[in-house]
Amino acid sequence: MAKIPTKNSGRGQRELRVKVKTARGRKLSSTLWLERQLNDPYVKRATLEGYRGRAAFKILELDDKYRFLVPGARIVDLGCAPGGWCQVAVPRINALGDRPGKKVGTILGVDLQEVEPIPGAEIHVLDFMDEGADDKVKAWLDGAADVVMSDMAAASSGHKQTDHLRIIALCEAAAYFSFEVLAPGGTFIAKVLAGGAEGDMQALLKKKFNKVSNIKPPASRSNSSEKFVVATGFRG
Repeated sequence: MAKIPTKNSGRGQRELRVKVKTARGRKLSSTLWLERQLNDPYVKRATLEGYRGRAAFKILELDDKYRFLVPGARIVDLGCAPGGWCQVAVPRINALGDRPGKKVGTILGVDLQEVEPIPGAEIHVLDFMDEGADDKVKAWLDGAADVVMSDMAAASSGHKQTDHLRIIALCEAAAYFSFEVLAPGGTFIAKVLAGGAEGDMQALLKKKFNKVSNIKPPASRSNSSEKFVVATGFRG
């Protein structure tokens, strides 16, 4: 790996960009991905601020705009690995109870893979698409939720339309689950990929929530088709 300087900004030299050399046995796509990661400002921020991934900043930015992670809130995080969204939620909902005078919230996370424990969060290994998985989550939740948020995504097939349909299916499953557990006034947030098949889901959400917004937070890469649907004011 070699570092190459960029043009001088007039206020001192800009941060050096990392250039990754090709290596024997490494595909070009892997080299480009590694170079992108090493130069991604959100990846660097995540490391500096102790988050488990750049995705933490997506939920931070969404919450800064819509304010759903409030003290005392009960949160369900579907597809929570590696745990960045839970990390963000814990202090904002006061899950540790370390903010005197504020209500204490709870967060329940589930994912296919094991997630390193996060103080203040209850995390389970579960395939949410399995038969009866939603009933297990309801039992763990043991009551209504204020927020259901989903960062679930299927493994990439390399075919854009196929990947779009898969993530829409995950988003719809999360949405139907939210209809069953959200308290009136609750919020639903989910990741989708732009591709044209999300119209039916948008129409469904508009029947259940007072407002449905589509947003691409700054932390979402500009060259990605990823966006987030934020539905607020669940009608019950």
